[in-house]
Amino acid sequence: MKKKFINILPAFGLFILTTQGNAYAQTAKQETVVAAKDIPALKAAIEANPNSLEAHEAYFKAINFGKLSEGEQKEVVLQYEDWMKKFPTSAAVPYALGHAYANMESPKAKPYLLKATEIDPKFDKAYFDLWIDGERWGDFKLSREYLAKAAKADPKNADYAFYYANGFADGDFKKYKEMNLQVAKDFPGTNRGGQALYWLAYHATDPKEKIAIFEQLKRDFPADKNNWSASGMSAYYDFLLGTDPAKALTLAESMSAIQEANSQGKKMWDQNVVVTKSIVQANEFLAKGNGTEALAVLKNVPAPVRGLEKEDMVLLKAKAMDASGKSQDAYQYVLLRTAKEPTAKLQQGLANYGNKLNKSKTVVNNDVQFVRDTAGKQAPNFTLENYFTGSNSSLSDYKGKVVLLTYWFPGCGPCRGEFPHFENVVKKFKKRNDFVYLAINIAPEQDDYVLPFVKSSGYSFTPLKDNKNWQKGVLDNRGAAPTNFLIDQNGKIIFFNFRTDEKNEQSLEMMINSMLEKKSA
Repeated sequence: MKKKFINILPAFGLFILTTQGNAYAQTAKQETVVAAKDIPALKAAIEANPNSLEAHEAYFKAINFGKLSEGEQKEVVLQYEDWMKKFPTSAAVPYALGHAYANMESPKAKPYLLKATEIDPKFDKAYFDLWIDGERWGDFKLSREYLAKAAKADPKNADYAFYYANGFADGDFKKYKEMNLQVAKDFPGTNRGGQALYWLAYHATDPKEKIAIFEQLKRDFPADKNNWSASGMSAYYDFLLGTDPAKALTLAESMSAIQEANSQGKKMWDQNVVVTKSIVQANEFLAKGNGTEALAVLKNVPAPVRGLEKEDMVLLKAKAMDASGKSQDAYQYVLLRTAKEPTAKLQQGLANYGNKLNKSKTVVNNDVQFVRDTAGKQAPNFTLENYFTGSNSSLSDYKGKVVLLTYWFPGCGPCRGEFPHFENVVKKFKKRNDFVYLAINIAPEQDDYVLPFVKSSGYSFTPLKDNKNWQKGVLDNRGAAPTNFLIDQNGKIIFFNFRTDEKNEQSLEMMINSMLEKKSA
């Protein structure tokens, strides 16, 4: 069965990364078929040189360790335990087994990786795996210490330097900025150097600072030679489109000029040029009070435009409608988007158009609620094992409460990235008894991670164990994580397919508040 996780990159929106089997890795790897008769030779190579990581890698690749049955894996473990006794000073032996388990996102990795670092306290690769494994256990402080040891053991490794610096994104921005600028300086021309500036620009909140970082990325890591810079220019364009469309047009034209003919990049940037020209032209018409012409220009520009903040495009079109004498259309247009994805700007825009139409705040709120209730679908009841109690919990147990439901698994990086932002919002409702936060683990082979993860991380969700036999219906996550739902007091799904990060926590809070204001039937 395929398992997927969903991630978000600011420049490209939502995408899904899949892999076969239970590894949950980011990319599927090409399997090399090795005849069974070659296995003894691979074992002999390890016996001859147990410190050879290449020999261990060839062996694990040949036996396809992740796809072996539990019994077959035990035989491999016994073989490695025998080698550990035979070669007690070789850190590569326990590391190879731990690394194989780590690649499977298995809780069994940790003891072997630790043994490798006991034998060789400067084994950078083992510390790197311990960092990733530590994230799955929810012990973020310890995992960061492992990553620091990896970076110290091999200061020339761009991966270690980048990931260590990026780990400070949620802390002191000044320190985070200094560390990532250093990565860009120490690793010029590399993808990690470009990636450091990409995320630094993304996290920057001061517009001038954000622009300066994007300009440095553009200058020091040419977009036609660096993947992260190419992504960064898309993110830069997105930002400018919402703040300075004229400058966004200049960037789009320059990026279009460096693309290969007939490439996807060329098509994307050419489309960006067309879209941006339309927005610039529409703003010029609106400045002259010509809403009809502005609306005509925007008619063929879809909302949301890729990259432009959805609310900005919605409000621009609504402004053109209103300026052309179609205030009711403007109200209805903003109403539909606000009902689905509320933001403070959309809500204020809706209130303004409602006021223009002599609609009271109560009437506007009722209109929003009507749209949501009409579109909402009844969630099927489920009964799943509760990791805390070992007994079953059902959705029906929470009737009368608002339910935030997410699908996740401990090895899911995007899930772990989203949890802090969920928590920032959820903690505002912790004193209420009419709101619950549930998380369904879709990877039962990672069960041993779950309770330690919740305890160590301090996250407040109630973990439930997925059951492949229950009919999910409209709650179907299609094997993907994270997948999120907000279910009202009567078991109706009101919000779905949303993601939460540092930039839109307020939207989740608005969603939950709007549901708590309702009364269960």
